[in-house]
Amino acid sequence: MKKSFVFTLITALALCVSQLSGAESKKNVEANKLAREGAEAAKNQDWDKAVELLRKATAMDKKYSDELSAVYQRRGYADVSQQNYQDAISEYGEALKLTPQDVRIYEQRAAVEMKINDYDKALTDYSEIIKLKPNEVRYYNYRAYIYELKNDATNSMTDTEKVLKLDPNNQDAKARKQRLEQKAAANVSVTPPPSTPKPAKPSPQGKKRP
Repeated sequence: MKKSFVFTLITALALCVSQLSGAESKKNVEANKLAREGAEAAKNQDWDKAVELLRKATAMDKKYSDELSAVYQRRGYADVSQQNYQDAISEYGEALKLTPQDVRIYEQRAAVEMKINDYDKALTDYSEIIKLKPNEVRYYNYRAYIYELKNDATNSMTDTEKVLKLDPNNQDAKARKQRLEQKAAANVSVTPPPSTPKPAKPSPQGKKRP
């Protein structure tokens, strides 16, 4: 009786595993099909169709996240070429949800934010990039430039000094440091010398009594 129960249980488990494997295999086949169709749509620059198909493929199999992210980026680039800057920013945001370690996407989004003079958001993106690439000179240079545009001399100088520490001969950083120092010197107010105190007037003498 006991052996019969064990045998039945093993058979049931094997059947269950077989069914799951079959379902998973079918799911992967469908995901592959959607991904291929999505890639073809992207090739034809039908970005909406490509996003829709690859989104479905990614929901079935996360390995297609990179491909979907790439399509979001390309759709964002298309938006930029048509000056649809806010749409482009949204597309890059979707791409970052899928591939948050990709510094190129932060750069692309920051470039669009600079086009619309949204310096604060551009600073945020470059700060995220610097977290991912803390020893990359050009990102400190870009952030220092944005700080300079915002007239934030303190933070601009901090990033400029960081650049010069990593690359002492960096010409952009040298020029910026000189500009910031000249501007600081021009803004120093000269304290006027204290005025010479005037001598106190003698108190009037009282009249003498007769």
